[in-house]
Amino acid sequence: MLLASAVVVWEWLNEHGRWRPYSPAVSHHIEAVARAGPRAGGSVVLGQADSRLAPYIIDLQSMHQFRQDTGTIRPVRRSYYDPSSAPGKGVVWEWENDSGTWTPYDMDVGITIQRAYEKQHPWVDLSAIGFCYVIDFATMGQINRQTQRKRRVRRRLDMVYPLVSGTLPKSQSWPASPGAAAAPPVPACTCPQCLLVMSVKAAAGPGTSTLQPRKAAPAPPATPKPPLPAAGPKAPDGVAVVRGSLKPLAAQGGRRQAASTPALSSASASSSPPGVGSGKGSRPSVGTLNRSHLQRLAIAQSRVLIASGVPTVPVKNLTGSSPVNPALAGITGILMSAAGLPVCLTRPPKLVLHPPPVSKSEIQSIPGISHSCRKTTKKQAKKGKTPEEVLKKYLQKVRHPPDEDCTICMERLSAPSGYKGPQPAVKPDLVGKLVKCSHVFHLHCLVAMYNNGNKDGSLQCPTCKTIYGVKTGTQPPGKMEYHIIPHALPGHADCKTIRIIYNIPPGVQGPEHPNPGKSFTARGFPRHCYLPDSEKGRKVLKLLLVAWDRRLIFAIGTSSTTGESDTVIWNEIHHKTEFGSNLTGHGYPDINYLDNVLAELAAQGITEESLAQEKD
Repeated sequence: MLLASAVVVWEWLNEHGRWRPYSPAVSHHIEAVARAGPRAGGSVVLGQADSRLAPYIIDLQSMHQFRQDTGTIRPVRRSYYDPSSAPGKGVVWEWENDSGTWTPYDMDVGITIQRAYEKQHPWVDLSAIGFCYVIDFATMGQINRQTQRKRRVRRRLDMVYPLVSGTLPKSQSWPASPGAAAAPPVPACTCPQCLLVMSVKAAAGPGTSTLQPRKAAPAPPATPKPPLPAAGPKAPDGVAVVRGSLKPLAAQGGRRQAASTPALSSASASSSPPGVGSGKGSRPSVGTLNRSHLQRLAIAQSRVLIASGVPTVPVKNLTGSSPVNPALAGITGILMSAAGLPVCLTRPPKLVLHPPPVSKSEIQSIPGISHSCRKTTKKQAKKGKTPEEVLKKYLQKVRHPPDEDCTICMERLSAPSGYKGPQPAVKPDLVGKLVKCSHVFHLHCLVAMYNNGNKDGSLQCPTCKTIYGVKTGTQPPGKMEYHIIPHALPGHADCKTIRIIYNIPPGVQGPEHPNPGKSFTARGFPRHCYLPDSEKGRKVLKLLLVAWDRRLIFAIGTSSTTGESDTVIWNEIHHKTEFGSNLTGHGYPDINYLDNVLAELAAQGITEESLAQEKD
């Protein structure tokens, strides 16, 4: 035990082994339930604090997070930090990802950056904590030491994370309440179901996680199945369905309870070791219940608890091998239900990435679109014009700059440019206004920004993203195929489906890429994507063909999924890669997708006007 003051940050473990912090508001919500101890039931519905987290529930008994729509289970933890550090001041450091949204750094990284910022260091090298990045406070940018790729970073203020003081437990699991004495025991409900639940919880012991697999005892000889209640729908074998709360059971009387408890009695009698379960009032241990009996118990109890309209919490592969023991998953559901939280443990929806097999004779070309395949090669940027000559046609000189900052260098427009990199052949005190959007910048900064980009004769306003000229990208060479298949997408039953197949091989980076001369990988190709064969779907396809020709659909960079650098990644135009479901968020139905992707294409300068330009 440690006597101290600290801020509490709740974190979850991602697929890369990194602990990611919940937001301050969500951490306050989790901490409030944790401090309440067993009175609060031990389950946290994260959607109550942040609507974007509606699918997630945390079971504080096992310190795991459940995702209801996919059944994913992740560990969570409660971490303590110095009140004078970033989380104690409500400071959040974030980096801009490839989709243009902001992602918070891991807590230890954010604290390191904030410490250097407070000491007024010009930059901080994160290699000491295992990251090959340098944060430049002058430009508010993150620089990859290996690839030299730059990303924007920002510092913002949020709520302060919850503060605790007093005796801090070394153990970071519920129901320990930091800074407070142990709560007095809560009188247990005397209904038969709660007595059953409390006996299982007590037998499992405080150090047992209800979600960790336990080695089951050898199965005894087959025994007749116990009688089941007549009420309630039939549950399939191997599926633990737990719905509703436990209060209605108190009024059901002993008849139904007698019908639903033989599984427990039989299990304790047949599989308990000597000295356990033999005396009057003794309680069976979860570790001594074999899988068959636990499944019967879960199913029998769940049928008593069936209620309509209750949200589901699927657990993957209850009938096969899984990191989650099916029987213990059922018991976990009962415990969560005992806490008053309506849950349902059942099979998850099935992921459907691809359509049924399609023969060549069933594939059709798309009316109004010539050919069914398009290739790209490396297109070199137009040469012969200096950056100053390119930008001159997009700008007007400003003799009397407004009293505001240049959003590139963050210096006042009335002062010289603060850009410290390679100096372009432009005076640092000249100021220009972009003719379409009227945003004002140092000419020095705009030329430097152009030199750091694709140098393709186009310019994109860093403030409003308005595009001047024709924007092109750095997509590696590859092939794009497109055709119609005779299957319908969910939500688009009235039409067939356009299938797009992208194929980009690995190769060597060119001069326009992050690391010229270095090889790059191309994971996951060929990539299959889907659009409804509707009027709007065909419009999206035509614009995607323009994006493909302009090399804007893919780029070479660092994968936000795997962390691999020098690999082919998506480039800010989202595609649907899941055919018959939407478990990953990249499938159908999605009523807003076509409008969203049209907006993303427009942000790249690709609109219906682009189709006419391509014909010209």
